[in-house]
Amino acid sequence: MTILDPARVTGSAPDGSPDGPGELVRTELVRRLGERLGAQQVDASTRRRAEYTSDASNYRVVPQVVVFPRSAEDVVAAHAVCRELGVPFTSRGAGTSVAGNAVGTGVVLDFSRHLHRVLEVDPAAMTALVEPGVVLDDLQRAAAPHGLRFGPDPSTHARCTLGGMIGNDACGSHALAYGRTSHNVVALEVLDGRGRRWWTDDPPADLLEELRGVASAHLATIRTRFATFGRQVSGYALEHLLPETGGPTGTAMARLLTGSEGTLATILTARVRLVRQSPATTFVVLGYASMHEAADATPALLEHAPLAVEGIDRRLADVVVRRGGSVEGLPTGDGWLFVEMGGDTPEESLAAARAMVADSRALDSVVIPTAAEARALWRIREDGAGLAGRSPEGQPAWPGWEDAAVPPANLGAYLREFDALMASHGVDGLAYGHFGDGCIHVRIDFPLYEQDGAPGGAARTKAFLEDAARLVASHGGSLSGEHGDGRARGGLLPLMYDAESVAAFEEVKRAFDPDDLLNPGVIVRPAPVDADLRVPAARPAHALGTPKRRPGGSDGLAFAYSHDGGDLTRAVHRCVGVGKCRADSGGVMCPSYLATGDEKDSTRGRARLLQEMVNGTLVTDGWRSREVLDVLDLCLSCKGCTHDCPAGVDMPTYKAEFLDKHYAGRLRPTNHYLLGWLPRWTRAAAFAPRVVNALTGVPALARLAKRVGGVAQERPLPAFAERTFRTWFKRRALAGGGLRGGEPVVLWVDSFTDAFSPEVGRAAVEVLEHLGFTVSVTREKVCCGLTWVSTGQLEGAKRQLRASLDALDAPHLPEGALVVGLEPSCTALLRDDAAELLPDDPRAHALRGRVKTLAELVAELRPDWQPPAVDQRAVVQPHCHQHAVMGFSPDAALLAKAGVQAQVLSGCCGLAGNFGAEEGHYDVSVQVAEQKLLPALRERGDATVLADGYSCRTQAENLAGVRPKHLAELLAEGLRAQRD
Repeated sequence: MTILDPARVTGSAPDGSPDGPGELVRTELVRRLGERLGAQQVDASTRRRAEYTSDASNYRVVPQVVVFPRSAEDVVAAHAVCRELGVPFTSRGAGTSVAGNAVGTGVVLDFSRHLHRVLEVDPAAMTALVEPGVVLDDLQRAAAPHGLRFGPDPSTHARCTLGGMIGNDACGSHALAYGRTSHNVVALEVLDGRGRRWWTDDPPADLLEELRGVASAHLATIRTRFATFGRQVSGYALEHLLPETGGPTGTAMARLLTGSEGTLATILTARVRLVRQSPATTFVVLGYASMHEAADATPALLEHAPLAVEGIDRRLADVVVRRGGSVEGLPTGDGWLFVEMGGDTPEESLAAARAMVADSRALDSVVIPTAAEARALWRIREDGAGLAGRSPEGQPAWPGWEDAAVPPANLGAYLREFDALMASHGVDGLAYGHFGDGCIHVRIDFPLYEQDGAPGGAARTKAFLEDAARLVASHGGSLSGEHGDGRARGGLLPLMYDAESVAAFEEVKRAFDPDDLLNPGVIVRPAPVDADLRVPAARPAHALGTPKRRPGGSDGLAFAYSHDGGDLTRAVHRCVGVGKCRADSGGVMCPSYLATGDEKDSTRGRARLLQEMVNGTLVTDGWRSREVLDVLDLCLSCKGCTHDCPAGVDMPTYKAEFLDKHYAGRLRPTNHYLLGWLPRWTRAAAFAPRVVNALTGVPALARLAKRVGGVAQERPLPAFAERTFRTWFKRRALAGGGLRGGEPVVLWVDSFTDAFSPEVGRAAVEVLEHLGFTVSVTREKVCCGLTWVSTGQLEGAKRQLRASLDALDAPHLPEGALVVGLEPSCTALLRDDAAELLPDDPRAHALRGRVKTLAELVAELRPDWQPPAVDQRAVVQPHCHQHAVMGFSPDAALLAKAGVQAQVLSGCCGLAGNFGAEEGHYDVSVQVAEQKLLPALRERGDATVLADGYSCRTQAENLAGVRPKHLAELLAEGLRAQRD
């Protein structure tokens, strides 16, 4: 084996810059890996390396190369190259590790891209054979037809991989019933640090001999200090070396490797145990005066053999409410236990639940009658990591002390002392977790943005972690209860284990990986816990400087970032990597990742590049960065992340800000002028719409126009209405039409309704006047600036917005009247982005309470109105911006009152304003539509299709030949039918 200078292996610059001696190793790595695996599977670009600098932890480690193996043989070949060059080798699944055990300085292998198959489900043996990159939910779907499931279910089940679960010995809410992952692993095919490939039921003889020697030398220590309670996950599971457990052979070997965090061997294939699904379950929520009292009550509940006992703090529920969610169904209390009881029949599980409640000492309790209602509450628990990403005072909160565990009998006492410890260090966090297992999750507002020195943010963080480790050890607990030690806790292991235990860890590591190539710096010889922290390396965004603008432009950030103290750096570091953007979890985020499966197209991947941009050491050209431009290219600006990301990442805003600075003072792509200035072109076309339509209807001219304008050739050009809505409304008023003397409302006439869908505006007027409203419109043509925002022309957006605010303040309009928006994207901008773009204009802030959708207006001002009985089935595509900002609940309620049986789709339509119209985006636009919209349209039968968004209607018409209706049109048609 060729061992190169370690400084050259990791790169000479610890900041991860692309130059220096490390470049020599990277070049050789790429050459050899490309020869053996193929160039398409090897990526050493700055952009790709930046995407993999972190996982879901606080740590930033820049890899030399990222590899996407397609087979176990590729893994073996990549490892052989690393052994030849002495380069570290780190395995990675979905990158949801909160401990920093999925990042490395050498080669990082992403198993999730290709090695994600369920190879076999054996119902008779109740096992499954899987590749390491398979997502847990995919395994559950494969097992479900047989009445089986994999027992452990982490909150990240929609995106975490089995390989990652095995690496960390993951648990989840139902580990109380089914055990940790280590209890559910039958056999593993692995590649050890020596390059040997073997199954755990037939390990190499010399390895067995070494491990038996370790057990013999440390027999008393292993018997007394390991497996002391159910959630002792920290360190290596040395109890599986003991003769009484079968020694390091067969299942014992598989269990030893489970939880070793990729430091002993790399998993190639896994055979895992499946369990029978409980035939019936009953979900109960118990309310207590505090989390402490809930913890005190937990041991008594365990006597009833619950399937799960989860703890939730009032303050976490308050976060859900502040973000527009619901906690309806929670009983009285400031701390709750979610308890699931099982049985062979619903009656049996209900009886078990009642018996448990009788022993609960709860202030109040609620039995949740339906699975759907229970699922809504479980989602609060699953989103805990992101919801707890802000302290009660609104400061950023971080992992690092994420999953410590103590014996359940000690949980109440531990929580009280832990709260006192946080107070003594001047930090705070929202606690929740697996109370039945004594495992507590908490994100803490560590002062990571403070520079070291006095008071010293990283140093203060380290001091707290050391005290917290001592506290857990005093309660007989474990630093990690399910996520592993990684970089976050490896350096704290001597505070939990004695010197002999630590020495035994080193001996086991040496037996499997004598050259320390597999995930070095984790568990054995770990780096200090305050090394390689991502946030302290960040710098304020203003340090990037502002590109020189053309005359008339302004310097500085265009958005206020009011939720992040005006700091873009803090905003982009909202992304702590929980990875929900990699899963189809019932919302909108992240449509481009669901289409491509590439980390660069996830919200997290984009955030990592922006973080590296403000860091300035790997991505070095700031606002002019081509790497950042590349990862933002397929962002649809759908705003799904602003609602669905538990951490509240707002990628459309960051994209608009970046594009604004990237193109400052220079020419833009032509589609920015064509699509970004669309309202201007619609006004011009309104003078001769027939002529414009005739010209664009000539195929050769249409092709030329699209080529010049940067529009996808596959995308039909829209036809302009022969008479705009404004023209119709003005002529109607001159003719004396319209309701007089009713409650006044202002109809916001957006450019899409006016120029392309005036029938929607006419229908809205009909419905509003039926409801007794007198409808007004602005005399001046208004524009919220949406198309300027989506193309990053933010000075233009502000001009448009100011002019529209002036128009809404015009004397001819009723003062303070509510404004009704018909186009969801424009309505959302007025409600949300306007105040961020114009933070000093009180009129922009007032829009948040003044602008309503049609359904919201009905719900608030005409709650007793009975809409016409439509009585039909409908496929409904809510607009992404409505999902993110206004919500769809008022629309759903109104449709239900009208007798509509609505199939409400989740996910983006794929057109997303200008995105799907731009050259180079058409294929991805179609792939996004294939996620939910197009399959639903094919299977709709005689159902009506509803879509309020112009882009959603256009996508359905372009790709499926279906012209959806706006809600206003459906209601207006119903009113006419009612009159007839």
